[in-house]
Amino acid sequence: MGEVSVRTLEGRRSATTPPPIEERSDRPAVTHTLTVRLRTPRHPRLWFEILLIAMSYWTYSLIRNAVPEQKTEALRNADWIWRVEEVLGIAVERTVNHAVNSVEWLIVAMNYYYATLHFVVTIVVLVWLYRWHPGRYAATRLVLFATTGVALLGYYLYPLAPPRLMPHGGFVDTVLVHETWGSMASGNLAAMSNQYAAMPSMHIGWSVWCGITIVMLARPMWLKVVGIAYPTLTLVVIVATANHFWLDAVGGLMCLAFGFALSYAWYGTMAYRLPRQVPVQPELRPV
Repeated sequence: MGEVSVRTLEGRRSATTPPPIEERSDRPAVTHTLTVRLRTPRHPRLWFEILLIAMSYWTYSLIRNAVPEQKTEALRNADWIWRVEEVLGIAVERTVNHAVNSVEWLIVAMNYYYATLHFVVTIVVLVWLYRWHPGRYAATRLVLFATTGVALLGYYLYPLAPPRLMPHGGFVDTVLVHETWGSMASGNLAAMSNQYAAMPSMHIGWSVWCGITIVMLARPMWLKVVGIAYPTLTLVVIVATANHFWLDAVGGLMCLAFGFALSYAWYGTMAYRLPRQVPVQPELRPV
């Protein structure tokens, strides 16, 4: 007997012929395309960047200051850090603090430096990147954001009192002594900020990020010198004002290393090696 056949709208088809295989979903291709698009540097949008930076800093401050102030543990950790530095032979923060505090105009200037340049210089570098290096902006910004994000874990997992709050440390709280407007962690503003979030130091994390960015991308030699000098001076300031130990700075550098690693993993190269300019991509319109 011949094969049984049936008639369909498309014509005769053998009953033994298997139905056509449906085409595979293109979701993996779509997902791959989306990932590639997200990892491709694009021209940043001003309104989005302003909103993102404002919301990110607000969130960072909220979480940082919401971490419980574990005074006993923070002071115990400070004593441990101090002992470790003594073993390593680098416990000279108190000497630096007293020496700089003896020069009133210098320590007052450092108080204002500590309170303001941390934010001002970082914002200036971000604006400079946005304006002159838009192709590298997102990748470099990711380094900064990842650095700050992982620092929050340090504040939560390792509460640490700054040297100026050690009861028998012999350090001078320079903001209180010289009655200058300064650190959120001193004076009348102390209640608004977590007193025991010294590890890691984001003054170092952010300033080294600024310094590396300037050195790698700036052309004038004098500006490269500024890029080197800024984090170096910041290190002296955080110690002279008794806001951080040397090892807090090491913690900040470790967070920054994580930020660079994450940016490299996402973009497949160092942020500074990406093209300086990228075309402004048109809005996608449905076909």
